[in-house]
Amino acid sequence: MLARSNLAAAYQEGGNTDRATTLFEQVLADRQRTLGSDHPDTLGSCNNLGSSYREAGDLGRAIPLLKRALADSERVLGNDHPCTLIARSNLADAYQEAGNLRRATPLLEQALADSERILGTDHPDTLLSRNNLAAACQGAGDLRRAILLLEQALADSQRILGNDHPTTNRVRSNLAAVLNTSPGVHGY
Repeated sequence: MLARSNLAAAYQEGGNTDRATTLFEQVLADRQRTLGSDHPDTLGSCNNLGSSYREAGDLGRAIPLLKRALADSERVLGNDHPCTLIARSNLADAYQEAGNLRRATPLLEQALADSERILGTDHPDTLLSRNNLAAACQGAGDLRRAILLLEQALADSQRILGNDHPTTNRVRSNLAAVLNTSPGVHGY
């Protein structure tokens, strides 16, 4: 099962969501059958499949599965477990892609607060959480907050990961996009 899961992740990383999804479906079914629904590996497989559906654009299947993955992770692993943090962020991403910022933003705010508290402000996942919350703020029209979050994420990314790291470049690009679409907003 682990080899199949790793292969699915490789397909997903390579952009082949159809093959990834098929493999993730098999892994989840196998893990539910052999390990049970509450086993941490099964919870991770549920989250992986939901994320694969999201990346394939199938939000109708992704969101219910990601909601289940988050609820089960909170119940079995607790709110502070890294897998729960990932499940929360993945559900928020799906809501955001569905245009439901009302549901995405509180999850992203919680993901950032939890990541700062559990992983620390300098952890790469915390930097990404800040970037993701900024995107939701931008989508909701709260450009000042988006800029503040991205400026902090950029400064931290440069300090922690370096000026040329992919995360730093992504945050820099996101900040430039917000600044270019919001003339005058930066002068707070």
